[in-house]
Amino acid sequence: MAGRAVTALFDSHEDAARVVDRIEAEGVPHSEIGIVSLKADGPLPPTPVERDALPRIREHLRRAAATHEPFPMVLRGTGSFRPVSDVVFVQVAEGIAECELLEREVRSGPLRRDLAFYYHPHVTVAHDLPHPNLDRASTTLADYEARFTVTSFTAYLHDGDGVWRVDHEFGLGTS
Repeated sequence: MAGRAVTALFDSHEDAARVVDRIEAEGVPHSEIGIVSLKADGPLPPTPVERDALPRIREHLRRAAATHEPFPMVLRGTGSFRPVSDVVFVQVAEGIAECELLEREVRSGPLRRDLAFYYHPHVTVAHDLPHPNLDRASTTLADYEARFTVTSFTAYLHDGDGVWRVDHEFGLGTS
C-alpha cells in the first residue's frame, strides 16, 4: 500500500499469545504457518489518509470509542475465506454485534469508505501461504478458545513502507 494509511485493531492481549503457545506446543514452526496477526480484526480496514487529516481522524476515533462500552469477546475455532482469499482465521464467537456497531461508527465521517467485502470480525493467523500450510494452521487451532474483554482499539499508521506503527490506543467508554 503506497502512501499514508490508517487501520484499527482490537488487542486481544495475552489470550492471543496463547495462539503462539498452542502452535509451538504442536511443534509447528511459525514460518510454516506464517502467523500474520495476533489481533482481532478491528473496526477499520487499512484506509488511505492525508497527513493533515490525522488530528481530525484521531478525534473521530476518540469520539467513536467513547460511545461504546467494553465488551466480552470469545474466540473459538477456525474459519477460512478460501477459495475467495487464502486466509485462515480464528473465529469471533461472541462480541460480533459489538464489533459491527463500532465498525459502522468508526467507518463514517472522515473515514467513510466503501468496502470490497462486508466487515467480518476475526483473527487472521495465516494468509497467502501454500494450501498445506493453511490446512495445518486450520487443523492446529480448530479447538482453540480464548475469552477476554475488549477495552480498547488501537490505531496504526504506515507511510507506504509496509510497516504498521502504533499511533494511538482508544479506550472504550472513556472521553
